[in-house]
Amino acid sequence: MAIPGHVGRLTKVGQHKKSACGRDIEIWELNLKDKEAILSEWATHFRKHYISDADLPEMVAGTGKTNAEYLRDVLFPDAKVAPGPSLRSGDFGEILVADYIEYLLGYWCPRELRYQERWNRNDSTKGCDVIGFRFVADGQNSPGDELFIFEAKSGMSKSDKNRLQDAVTDSDKDKLREAMSLNAIKQKFLGREEMDKVARVKRFQNMADRPFRRISGAAAILDDDVFAETDLSAVDASNHYNSDNIQLIVIKGPSLMQMVHSLYERAADEA
Repeated sequence: MAIPGHVGRLTKVGQHKKSACGRDIEIWELNLKDKEAILSEWATHFRKHYISDADLPEMVAGTGKTNAEYLRDVLFPDAKVAPGPSLRSGDFGEILVADYIEYLLGYWCPRELRYQERWNRNDSTKGCDVIGFRFVADGQNSPGDELFIFEAKSGMSKSDKNRLQDAVTDSDKDKLREAMSLNAIKQKFLGREEMDKVARVKRFQNMADRPFRRISGAAAILDDDVFAETDLSAVDASNHYNSDNIQLIVIKGPSLMQMVHSLYERAADEA
């Protein structure tokens, strides 16, 4: 599997931090030096989460807009009017975490469906943020199969509080959201008659009869300035429903909100 250029810019910081409950917090850095070299490919990858290249011409037809105008005015979260900017940063963080678990950890992560069927571009999609599936062997049920559910929180303003703790707290709600989120993914694949993918999701809908490993994750995607002011040592996941199997990560980088807007602009302009 080819790793996209922007994912190759993620590097793990050697020294981990410890949470208040004694868990390791992995720190990853997003190196954006010479970002122009990767921005075009990244923007295309990003745009396809909202609409496929095959569907774009037909969806634009009849609107009187160019491709770029359609994406900016109809599909992408608003760049200026709230809650558009916060939704942009949130989507960016979720998609980056999905890239992390798919390309670096090797999970199957069908995430485009989460963004392609929004009715309101400025309303976030409900349910679990990022879901990954890993199989010991396709077509067979193994107790070693893994369902990985990540909660992702972006922090790109100094006013943002401890976003990793927010991610841990909201991840605890996935106990209730899991069944509905799996059902929604399965239903969308069924509507597309992608029955092989329906079967892959179905495998994780009844843990009692078909055991598997459930792993939880909490991620904070932080601007460098926010990271510097965040007390990661205060994060506590001891009361999480899946506390024995929760992973904590932080992805940090410089001027991330500026990066987010640049990505959306290029994704529209190059469509």
